[in-house]
Amino acid sequence: MSEEELLQQKAEPANPSETPAPETRAKESTPSLEEMLRQAELKAQEHHDAWLRAKAETENVRRRAVDDAEKARKFALEKFAGDLLAVKDSLEAALATGDAASLDKVREGVELTLKQLSSVFERNAINEINPLGAKFDPNCHQAIGMVEGEGEPNTVATVLQKGYLLNERVIRPALVMVVKPK
Repeated sequence: MSEEELLQQKAEPANPSETPAPETRAKESTPSLEEMLRQAELKAQEHHDAWLRAKAETENVRRRAVDDAEKARKFALEKFAGDLLAVKDSLEAALATGDAASLDKVREGVELTLKQLSSVFERNAINEINPLGAKFDPNCHQAIGMVEGEGEPNTVATVLQKGYLLNERVIRPALVMVVKPK
């Protein structure tokens, strides 16, 4: 036998009925179209379910955040209001003493109430703006008018009403009179 015949014999199977047809081999190694479609539908359903759960969770988080913000807004002043109740009680006690109280006792009670109110302001980061003699600052002061006077122009000559800061933010500007430039 020649070399070519040997090679050809090796390439061809001895029994042609034992070798599956190329179409059959392809069918065995890859799933059918129906199976692939079923698997794709299952994956699509899984992804859809996961998406629905994520959407529901996002909605729950959003709803909880809205509720928390509403509660924070509603009860933000709870501590401050509780502190002010003691001041109100002191003022009511001063008024309850009636005509029998002397002017000195009333004055003493008002001074104690003012100290109490000042400590409430301090605990809640409310600071006073009293800019007498300071340079006029339109961010913290509101000029009511200008007066002739001694001192540097555009400085505060008179404080008509003190201003207040809450955590370094102006909640009421100080009402002031400013020195006129000459």
